Amino acid sequence: MLNAKTIEIIKSTVPVLEQHGKDITTRFYELLFSKHPELLNIFNQANQKQGRQQTALANAVYAAAANIDNLGAIIPVVKQIGQKHRALGVQPEHYPIVGENLLQAIKDVLGDAATGEIIEAWAEAYGVIADAFIGIEKEMYKEAKEQPGGWEGFRNFIVDKKVKESDVITSFYLKPEDGGAIASYQAGQYLTVKVQPEGDEHTHIRHYSLSEAPGKEYYRISVKREDGNDVKSDGIVSTYLHQAVQAGDVLAVSAPAGDFVLEAKDLPVVLISGGVGLTPMVSMLNTVIEQQPEREVTFIHAALNSNVHAMKDDVAQLAREHSNVKSFIAYSQPTEQDRAAKNFDKEGFVDLDWLKSILPTNQADFYFCGPTPFMKVVNSALKEWGVAAENIHFEFFGPASQLED
Repeated sequence: MLNAKTIEIIKSTVPVLEQHGKDITTRFYELLFSKHPELLNIFNQANQKQGRQQTALANAVYAAAANIDNLGAIIPVVKQIGQKHRALGVQPEHYPIVGENLLQAIKDVLGDAATGEIIEAWAEAYGVIADAFIGIEKEMYKEAKEQPGGWEGFRNFIVDKKVKESDVITSFYLKPEDGGAIASYQAGQYLTVKVQPEGDEHTHIRHYSLSEAPGKEYYRISVKREDGNDVKSDGIVSTYLHQAVQAGDVLAVSAPAGDFVLEAKDLPVVLISGGVGLTPMVSMLNTVIEQQPEREVTFIHAALNSNVHAMKDDVAQLAREHSNVKSFIAYSQPTEQDRAAKNFDKEGFVDLDWLKSILPTNQADFYFCGPTPFMKVVNSALKEWGVAAENIHFEFFGPASQLED
C-alpha cells in the first residue's frame, strides 16, 4: 500500500500529467524502442505513428494518478488493458522495463520540475500499479490455458477457407493445425493474429473481432483491408492477409480475448455498426438467434454503399427467417444501383431522429462499434435519448479513445 505522503505527491502531479501527458508518453516510446527494439514485435506501429497509443497511455497514466488513493476505481480499465496484454503475450518481466523508461520520460519532459521526491513517489506508485496488472494478467493467462480447448501463447491455425465479403472486407475461417478442440468465447470478443510478412524484420500482431457465434469447430475473423498513407505500417497486416494469405496457409493465433461482450438481459438488444465495426455485431446477432431466440434484436448498419457493405445478404436472410430480428441500413454515398434497387433505408448518417423513427423504445441494451467519429455521434444520440448508462456498450478497434470531448 502507498503511504499518505506518496499519494499526496502523486495527486499533486495530476495537473502536470493532464498538460504534458502526451509529451511524456511520446518520449517514453522513443526511449523504449531505442533501448529494447525487440518490443517492436509486440507494439502496433500504425498506432504509434498516428499517436493513438501515446494518447491511450497518457490517459491511462492520468487515470492512475487521479485515482491513486482508490485504485479499485481503475480495475475495470486494468482488466480491459490486461485482456489485450494477455492476447499480445505481455509478460511480468516487461513491467520493470516499462517503469524504467516511463520514469526517464517524466524526467526528460518535466526537467527540474521532476524532483527526486516526485520520481521516487512515481516509482513506488508504478510498482503498485504494475503489480495489479501482473496479478490480473496471471489469472487471465491461467484461464486462457486451462479452459476447455484453451492454450498458452500462440497456436497455429490453418486457413480453412477465405471468403470475400465486400470490396474491402474478407473473412478467414480458421481451424487448429493440431486438430484439437478450440476454446469457446463470448460474442464480441476478438482473436489475436501474429504474422511476419516476407522481408520484414519484425512480427506484427493485430486483434480482429470474431464474426461468428461461438460453439463452432472453427473461428471466423472478417478483416478490412486498410489502405493507409503508409501501407508499410498502417495496413501491413490486413494487406498481407488479403493479398498473401490463402486457404491452406498457417496463422499464429492467441486465445480469444476482450471485454466487449453481449450480456444476457431481459431487454431487446440493438446492434449499431459503422463499416467494419459490424464484425462483432454479426457475432452478437448470430448468438442472440442461437441462444436467445425470443429476444428482440435490431441490427443497424451504416456504410458508404453496397460495394463496401459486408455480409449484407447474410443479415437480410436472418431477418427474413427470424421474426425477432429487424435490420436497417444507412448509406452515406449510395450508388445509382443502390438507389435503383432501393436496398437501403436511409441516405445519410445515423442520427437520433432516425433511431427514434425505427426503434419503438429506448428501453433496450445498445451495442455499437465503428470509426471513432461514428461512435461519438451514436454515443451522444443515445445519451440525449436518455438511454441508461449501463445499457450503452461500445468497442474501439485499437487503443481506447474518448467519445466525449
